[in-house]
Amino acid sequence: MFRVAKVLLTGLFLAAALTAAADEQPPAQPIQLFNGENLDGWQYHLVDPDVTMEDVWSVEDGILVCQGEPWGYLHTEEKFTNFRLIVEWRWPGEPGNSGVLMRLTGDPPSFLARCVEAQLQHDNAGDIWAFYGFEVAGAEERFVDVEHDVLGRLKGVRKIQDAEKPAGEWNRYVITLRGDTLHLVVNGEVVNQAEGLTVEPGTIGLQSEGGEIHFRRVDLIPLDE
Repeated sequence: MFRVAKVLLTGLFLAAALTAAADEQPPAQPIQLFNGENLDGWQYHLVDPDVTMEDVWSVEDGILVCQGEPWGYLHTEEKFTNFRLIVEWRWPGEPGNSGVLMRLTGDPPSFLARCVEAQLQHDNAGDIWAFYGFEVAGAEERFVDVEHDVLGRLKGVRKIQDAEKPAGEWNRYVITLRGDTLHLVVNGEVVNQAEGLTVEPGTIGLQSEGGEIHFRRVDLIPLDE
C-alpha cells in the first residue's frame, strides 16, 4: 500500500513538474510587435501635438530609435491582457529615462495614461510603477505609495537587485504578466515581482522620457488566463 502511494505521489509530482516546465516554454514563433523595418501596428501620444511620430521614433538598421523628446509614448494598436514580453534595449549615449508600459487604457491626462510600467530608467531598471488608479502590490519593504506633482498618487514596487548592463550595451527584459501577477527578469536575473495588479486588456507602450534609447527586439507571447 505504501509503495503504491509512493508511486502515485511520485507520478503526481512528476506531472506537476512537467506541466510547470511546459508552461515556461514559449511557442517557437512569438509575435514581433516591432518588425525591424517600420512602425506598422503602432500609434503614439506626445505632450506636444505639433510633433509627429516620425520626429521622435524612427527605424535605423533594424533598430527602433527613440529621441526621448518630447515626452510621451509609442503604443501598439492591439490590446493584450496576459503575455510574456521580451524587450531588448540600450542607452547609446548618456543614460536617461524610459519604460515599458502595459495594459494601457483610456485617454492620457498627461505624458502617461492608466497602466503599469516596467521601469527602464538607468539604475532603476526592474522597478514597477502603476499610474492613474492602476492597482499594484508587493513586498512591504519594497512597496512605495507617493504623491507626484503631475501623475498624482503613484504605487510601486522597488526592484530586488540591479542587473542592468553599462550604457552602450544591450539589455534583455523578460516580462511576464498573467492575471494579477507581474514578474520581471533583466539579463537573466529575477529583479522583481508584484501582485494585485488590475486585470484588463490594454495596449503596450514604449516611453519617450528625456533620453535617447534604442530597441532591437519587442516580442510578445500570448499566455492563457
